[in-house]
Amino acid sequence: MTHPVRIGVQRKPRTVRYLQRDDEGWDVTVLSAGLLLHRPATGGGVELLLGHMGGPFWAKKDDAAWSIPKGEHDPGEDPRDAARREFTEETGSPPPDGRLRDLGSVKQRGGKVVAVFALAGDFDADHIDSNTFTIEWPPRSGRIASFPEIDRAAWFDPDTARRKLVAGQVTFVDRLLASLRDTSGPASGTPPVR
Repeated sequence: MTHPVRIGVQRKPRTVRYLQRDDEGWDVTVLSAGLLLHRPATGGGVELLLGHMGGPFWAKKDDAAWSIPKGEHDPGEDPRDAARREFTEETGSPPPDGRLRDLGSVKQRGGKVVAVFALAGDFDADHIDSNTFTIEWPPRSGRIASFPEIDRAAWFDPDTARRKLVAGQVTFVDRLLASLRDTSGPASGTPPVR
């Protein structure tokens, strides 16, 4: 049985390529799964839960610096299970119970394939306790510093979420809204989501 092993990060201008090789030396695609939590907004519509990426690179950025709570998983792991686990790791609390709605996947510029599942439910965005990662900071200082993967979370309307999200994840907002429109038409008695 082979297991992917991270062998490094290849840096190019404005691009990060994640490379993994299995035990036989074959390159394998890095997989990631996440949960896009949504709830009804006061006055109609919907709100989406996003996390602001932690660490010094994102500290002073706001637009295009937020993410759907997500993380990497092995090829043999069920992406739905991985999405729930990563939500818990990045927020410090498990996601609400409920049915996951598959929003598909996208291949990001760096080559990582991200699968996202929508989940209806509420969550206290003011009290997160994210797991951490370590990097040498400042660069070439020899000091290792620890930072949260997500340093804060917040609820956003869809238009604001599109602006806040990193470019590779914006499509999931539109996929969620289309999915909600498909299930909230006149037959269900619920007004369409805006």
